[in-house]
Amino acid sequence: MTRKIGFYAVVAYVLYGLFFYWYLFQYTSPTLPFEYQGSQADPSTFLNSRELLLSEEYSRVRNFLFFISTPFEWLLYLFILLFGFSKVFKKWGETSAKHKPLQTAIYLFWLNITAFILTFPISYISYSLSKTYHISTQSFPSWMKDQLIDFWVNFVIVYLVVVVLYWLMRKSQKRWWLYGWFLSIPFTLFLTFIQPVVIDPLYNDFTPLKDKELETEILKLASASNIPADHVFEVNMSDKTSALNAYVTGIGSNARIVLWDTSLKELENEEILFVMAHEMAHYVEKHIYIGISISLFFSLFGLYFVYKLMHWIVNRWGPALKISKIEDIQSFPLVLLLISMLLFAVNPLTNLISRYEEKRADNYAIQLTDNPEAGIVTFQKLAKTGLSEVNPPLLVKIFRYSHPTMLERISKLEEESIRLQNEKQ
Repeated sequence: MTRKIGFYAVVAYVLYGLFFYWYLFQYTSPTLPFEYQGSQADPSTFLNSRELLLSEEYSRVRNFLFFISTPFEWLLYLFILLFGFSKVFKKWGETSAKHKPLQTAIYLFWLNITAFILTFPISYISYSLSKTYHISTQSFPSWMKDQLIDFWVNFVIVYLVVVVLYWLMRKSQKRWWLYGWFLSIPFTLFLTFIQPVVIDPLYNDFTPLKDKELETEILKLASASNIPADHVFEVNMSDKTSALNAYVTGIGSNARIVLWDTSLKELENEEILFVMAHEMAHYVEKHIYIGISISLFFSLFGLYFVYKLMHWIVNRWGPALKISKIEDIQSFPLVLLLISMLLFAVNPLTNLISRYEEKRADNYAIQLTDNPEAGIVTFQKLAKTGLSEVNPPLLVKIFRYSHPTMLERISKLEEESIRLQNEKQ
C-alpha cells in the first residue's frame, strides 16, 4: 500500500506539472483583446520590444514555479509520512529530552529543517530567476539571511500552535478543532498587531518618510480621509528589489502606511499621492479587519475539514502513513498537507474578495486625488519595473492575483480620465 500511494502521488504530480507546462508555455498567449490594443493599457505603448519579451518569459517561468511548488510541498509531507521520517523525528525528540515541550521542539526542528532543505532548490531557482531578470537586487548572503529569519520565525509560530493544538487533541478528540479555532482569534490579532514593530523590522529598516514636503502632502490626504496619521513610513527595499510597492499593515496603534524606497525613487509626487490614496482606502474601508474576519471564517471550516479528513485518512491508510492515532505528534505532516491543500483550494475565492477590495481602493484613489492620469502612469511603471503581465492567463489570475490585472486597472483609469476631460469641456 505504501508503494502504491507513493507511486500514484508521483504520477499525479508529474501529470499536473505537464498540464501547467502545456497551459503556460503552449496554450496561452499574451495577445491583448482587440479592443485594448493601442490603449494606455497596451504594454506595447509603454514597454519596448525587449521588455515585452522579458516580461513574457519571466511571467511564464515564475507562474510555472508557483503552480508546481505548492503541490511539491504536498508530495514532501506525504513521503515524510510514508517513509517513516515523522516517526523517526518523534523518536529523536523522545531520546534527546525528557520533557514533552522540548521533545516537540526537537521533532519540529527536524521536520522543518528537512522541509527547508528539500524545498530550497525551488526557492533558489525563484531567487535566481528574479536576479537574472534584474527584478531582485539582493545579494545571496542577504537572501540567505532572510531565508533563515523565515525559518526561525515560522518555527516559533508553528511550535506555539502545535503545542496547544496537540494538547487540545489529547483533551478533546471531538472538539479540538473548535477550541483551537477560538484560541486562534486572539493569536491572529496579536500577530497582526506586532507584525509592523516586531516581525517586519527583522527583514528591513523602517523609518519615517524623509521627504517632509511629500509627507505633508500625504498627511493632507489622510486628513481629508479622516485618518489620524502622524507619520508615513519608508522601507529600504532597494537593497533587495527594483520593483515598486506600498502597503498598509498592522492594526490598532501599530497600523502603518509604508512606502518602498524604490517607489520614492521612481515615482513622481503626484503618482506617489495616488498610491497613498489607494492605501488609505484600505484603512478607511477597514479592509485589514475584513481580511482578518474572512481568514478566521475560513479557518473555522478549514479546521473542521482537517478534523474530518484526518479521521477518514487515518482509518483508511493509517498503517501506510505510519499514523496510529490522530493526537500523536507524528501525524503533524498530515495536518500540514491538508491545510496546504485547503488553502490552495480556497485561493481563488480569497483572491476574488481581495481583487474586489483593491478595485474599491482604486476607485477611492480616483475620487480623492481627482487624477486618474497619475494612476495610469503609476501602474505602467509598476508593470515595467516588475516585468508584470498586463493580461495574465485565466488560471494565473484566479490562483495568483490578489489585485485586478493591470489591463483592468489601467483601462478603468483611462475611462475615468476620458470622463473627467469630457466633464471639463
